Amino acid sequence: MKAQRRRLLQLAGGLATLAVVKRHAHGEGYPSRPVRVIVATGAGGGTDLVARLLAQWLTGKLGQPFIVEDHPGGNNNIGSELAAHSAADGYTLFMANTVNAINAAIYKALHYDFIADFTPVINVMISPLLLMVHPAVPAKTVPEFIAYAKANPNKLSLASGGNGSTGHLAAELLMMMAGIKMVHVPYRGEALAMGDLIGNHAQVLMATTGTSIPFVNARSVRALAVTTPTRVASLPDLPPLADYLPGYAVSGWSGLCVPRNTPANVVDLLNRQINIAVADPTTRQRITDMGGTAPGGTADDFARFIARDMQRWVKVAAFTGLKMD
Repeated sequence: MKAQRRRLLQLAGGLATLAVVKRHAHGEGYPSRPVRVIVATGAGGGTDLVARLLAQWLTGKLGQPFIVEDHPGGNNNIGSELAAHSAADGYTLFMANTVNAINAAIYKALHYDFIADFTPVINVMISPLLLMVHPAVPAKTVPEFIAYAKANPNKLSLASGGNGSTGHLAAELLMMMAGIKMVHVPYRGEALAMGDLIGNHAQVLMATTGTSIPFVNARSVRALAVTTPTRVASLPDLPPLADYLPGYAVSGWSGLCVPRNTPANVVDLLNRQINIAVADPTTRQRITDMGGTAPGGTADDFARFIARDMQRWVKVAAFTGLKMD
C-alpha cells in the first residue's frame, strides 16, 4: 500500500512536466471531419454541461461538428478507458474531471493510466460542491445538520454520483471531520442522484454546482453550504463548510484532455480556442451561472493543477482507507 502511494505521488509530480514533452507535429488542416468529445459521466451533470458548451463554441469557430458522447458507468472508467484507447489524431477529445484524479488513488487496477495515456489541454471550469438536503430534513444550517446526523446515526441516506465520485469522497471527508455516519447510496451519475434527492428517496447529496444550482434555485432541495474555503458569487448566502469544520476544502474541476501523442498543433489550437471561449463574456457568464470559475491558461498550467489534485486525493484515500477493485 505504501509503495503504491509513493508511486502515485511520484507519477503525479512528474505529470507537471508531461505537457512540455515533444509531440508529433502533424494534423495540419484540422479539423477536416467531425470530432467527438467523450464525457465519462451521465447527461445533465456538470462535466457534460461544460463539454456541450465548449462543443458548441468549437463547432462555430472551427467549421466542423464537435459531438458530445456520454459514456457513463464504472465511476468514469468506462468513458475514460474508451478515450484513452482512441486514436491520437485529434478527432477524439476527452472531458476529464476530478474523478479521474481520484480514481488513480483509489483503484487497485485500471485498464488505462490517466497520467500516461492523456495529454492535458486546458482547465475549463473549477467549482465547489454543495451540501444539500431534502426539504423534509429538519436542518437549515450546517450545525443543525451535524447535530441531527449525530442524533440519527446511519438514518440518513447519502446519495452520490457513484462510488469514488467527487461527491462521495467529499462526503466521506465531511463524515470523518464532523464525526457523523450516513448510509452511502451510489448512483450512475449526479443527475440520477439529484432525482432521488428531490423525490426524498435519499436525504443528503454533495454535488457540483453545475448539477445543483437549478434545483437549489427552484427550492426543490435545500443547500446548506459550499465546499470551497470561500463563498460562491452565484450563491452568496451559502457559507463554506470550513466555517464550521476548519480546514475542510474540496473543489470539482472539468478540463479537456486528448489521447497521448495527439499532434502538438491540434493541442495548441484547442487550447487557444478554448482560452478565447472562456474569455468571452457570454461563455464566462454561463460558467458563472453554473457556480464555477473558468481558469483557462496553458496546457502546462493544467498539467500542474492535475498533479496537485492527484496528490491531494492520494492522501485522502490513504486516510480513509478507501480502495476499489
